[in-house]
Amino acid sequence: MPIRVRSFLIAPTAALLLAALPVAAQPVPLHFEVASIKLSQPGAVLQDMRINVPPGRLEALNITLQELISSLSGFSQKVEGGPKWAASERFDIVAKAGHNITPAERTQMVQTLLEERFQLATHRETKETAGFALVPANPPPTLKPSAEGARSLIRSQGNLVIFQSQSIFALASYLSQILQAPVVDHSRIRGNFDFTLDTGRSPGDPFPDRLRAAVEESGFRFEAQKIPVQTTIIDRAERPTEN
Repeated sequence: MPIRVRSFLIAPTAALLLAALPVAAQPVPLHFEVASIKLSQPGAVLQDMRINVPPGRLEALNITLQELISSLSGFSQKVEGGPKWAASERFDIVAKAGHNITPAERTQMVQTLLEERFQLATHRETKETAGFALVPANPPPTLKPSAEGARSLIRSQGNLVIFQSQSIFALASYLSQILQAPVVDHSRIRGNFDFTLDTGRSPGDPFPDRLRAAVEESGFRFEAQKIPVQTTIIDRAERPTEN
């Protein structure tokens, strides 16, 4: 017995209606107006890394690709994978937006820069990792509150690591990067502060050990614990062309 197949035609009016349905617009990526990426001077090391965020600009100096990716989360996320150079080669990145931008806009612009200049592709996983909680010691730290509107930065000067208008959360995030282990802020100390850590008291020790000792001398202690950490996995990255 033959099988009849019905054909259905969309009337011209219905087709016009379907064509007129709005299509969700794709968000336009935010870009820096100008961005310069160059290899850092030979011999640059971890403690030479600096990130400054003047209005409308980004200055990331002596920074690896992995460190720059981690900086997007305030150094609270671990970064793994990718080519070996992503964890060792250091770059000087200076980018200008051409106008004042919010921290969220700056983060989006850096993400676009990474995707376009480093051909970066990543995904995220949550992993439980051995790390530390940063808590006040006895006696607790003495901290000087920052002036309102003070510029926020972390910089090295010889054996000194200078924190200007930084929170304890930011300190913990910085320690996560230097110690290569997650450090979470359990201090319950709120606000931004100006403080300096002197890492020169044990000159023969590696910088991470000296930094940890300086933090403990300033009135904090580290409590070992397992911490669930959002981890960014690099699936693809290419060396950028210098300009």
